[in-house]
Formats: sequence, C-alpha cells, structure tokens
Amino acid sequence: MTEEHTNIQKSVIEACKKGDTLAQYALYQQYSKAMFNLAYRMVNNREDAEDMLQEAFTDAFRKLDSFRFESTFGAWLKIIVINKCINHLKKNRIEIITGDMPEKSNWNDEEDSYEVKYDINQVFKAIEILPDGYRIVLTLYLLEGYDHTEISQILNITESTSKTQYLRARSKLKQLLSQEELKWTN
Repeated sequence: MTEEHTNIQKSVIEACKKGDTLAQYALYQQYSKAMFNLAYRMVNNREDAEDMLQEAFTDAFRKLDSFRFESTFGAWLKIIVINKCINHLKKNRIEIITGDMPEKSNWNDEEDSYEVKYDINQVFKAIEILPDGYRIVLTLYLLEGYDHTEISQILNITESTSKTQYLRARSKLKQLLSQEELKWTN
C-alpha cells in the first residue's frame, strides 16, 4: 500500500470516527464485496452471509475508536467478519469433525503438483458442497491464508484437528471435482 493510499484511508477512517456517513459508505463500498465473499464461503448461505456482513460493518463502525492503524482496516475488518461467522456457526451447532491425524506417509505436497484441470467456478461450487467443518478450515487455510495454529485458535480446536479437517476437506474436494455431476457448462 502506498503512503498516499494509507493517508487517504486514514483520513476516511478518521471521518468515519466523527460519524461522517459518506466516509462510512466509502469504506463499505471498498470492502463489502470481499467481506461478503469471505462470509459466504464460511457460512455457505447468501442470506446469512449478508447478515454477517451487515453485523460486521455495524460492529466495525461502532468500535472504530479501537482501530489503531496497526494493521490495515481490511485486515481488522476481516477478523470481525470471521468472528461473526464463527459465532453464527457455533450458535447453529456446526460441528468440526475430529479425528487422528493421518500418517505422514499418506499425504504429501507432491499430490498438489498435478495439472490444473478445473474451472474456478467448479472449484467454488465443490467447496460449497463440503461439510461445514471441512469448508471452514479449507477456506481459512487455503483462501484466507491462516496457518493451522491460527485456525486452531480461531475455531477453538487443536492444531491437529485443523490439519485433519484440512486434509479431509482437500480429499473430499478432489473426490467431488472428479465426479461427473460437477461438470457444468457456462
């Protein structure tokens, strides 16, 4: 981020702190699409994702005085969105499937070096079909860039469970993508 962009964003955030609705709308416009996509990938329901997005922005604007510019506004808002989604999922009793970690010999990163043969829309459609626990860990790890230690803290699970969920999600995703019924025409 350039210094000029940082200064512009800082002035918009300072205006938001003073209750400037145009500044709030500008921040909403800048971040709403990305935050909606994150919420949707986590809760897998458009209406719930819209609710999580609105609640996250409401909380963010209400708590803006606690934002100290130690990170970007987007990173700060992302944490709020993720927490809203996790609380929503916990409230609706979405369970994380626990289990032992597969033997190291059963998996390796070389499996990921296969030729890309799926359209991005196919991959996202298959992710939507994953069981909730798998989808959440896969989303946080692959799409949002959190490591297993961070995921374990966010979801209040062990690091081993996070790794297991990810490996099972990846395996299930490969299975779904190889099934004939997921071949769509655009």
